Amino acid sequence: MGEYTVLAVAAVAAVTVLEVVWLRTGLLRRRAYLVTMTVMAVGQIVVDGWLTKQSAPIVVYDDAQTTGVRFPWDIPIEDFLFGFALLTAVLLLWERAGARTR
Repeated sequence: MGEYTVLAVAAVAAVTVLEVVWLRTGLLRRRAYLVTMTVMAVGQIVVDGWLTKQSAPIVVYDDAQTTGVRFPWDIPIEDFLFGFALLTAVLLLWERAGARTR
């Protein structure tokens, strides 16, 4: 397991622990969150698929640093983990900031 994979899994774990242990916003159970993540995934597939396509890549990954699993359109699965962690972290912090101002 490469460094990119380890960091991607760690990012998901950190965001999940942040929500479950400390923030407790309930965001992960909301329908709006699932819709947001679906929209993000569709956009990520389009953009990331174009950037990482094996036929003419713009972004090249060191296969030793990933699992080597690419789906769909040559997208390393680690990119989806980072996308989840990044967007979820931003939404959780946004929720927390909104709760403080109310």
